Amino acid sequence: MINIIDYEMGNLRSVEKAFESLGFAVRVSADPNDIKTADKVVLPGVGAFRDCIHHFRDGGFVEPLLEHIDVGKPMLGICVGMQMLFDESEEFGCHQGLGLIPGKVLRFPPGMIENGERLKVPHMGWNNINIHQQSPLFRNVKTDSFVYFVHSYYCSAENQDDISASCRYGEVDFCASIWRDNIMATQFHPEKSQAVGLNIFRNFGEL
Repeated sequence: MINIIDYEMGNLRSVEKAFESLGFAVRVSADPNDIKTADKVVLPGVGAFRDCIHHFRDGGFVEPLLEHIDVGKPMLGICVGMQMLFDESEEFGCHQGLGLIPGKVLRFPPGMIENGERLKVPHMGWNNINIHQQSPLFRNVKTDSFVYFVHSYYCSAENQDDISASCRYGEVDFCASIWRDNIMATQFHPEKSQAVGLNIFRNFGEL
């Protein structure tokens, strides 16, 4: 059973439908106790880091998720669900994350120029990723594959070994995916990334 955590801040239904279309047993749950009976956990996230981490903590999800990870079960973070795994974010002030991956969440600098044009923030739309190491998520996924991003803040990992894929936007080469043991996450949205995204979900579901 794949448990999608509902802490009122995630892109839940599209993630659920994607896993269902691949034939996996999946549930969306706002009950922290359901994490304990799950084989795998998905931590989605849409919105501001500050609001997401507060909702997550207030909902009582932290300890069950840490226990899930400690026993070696797979977890997948998506977008802000990835950012929350880091030490802290500067979005709307300094806010502490879960501290599972050393590093910070930073805002894209203003005024970035590419090919003579000013780049917009948020970084929104299709961009290609550079795969650094063959995370279980990237089985049969080629480097330079295009995936879908929507974010104004990006993860800066202290340990390069935690980065499984990167992406470049303007002057910033940022972490697009992380992998540490049974912890996996993507800054991009697999549920919006068509065939590549479904392949990533399939790989996670088959772990």
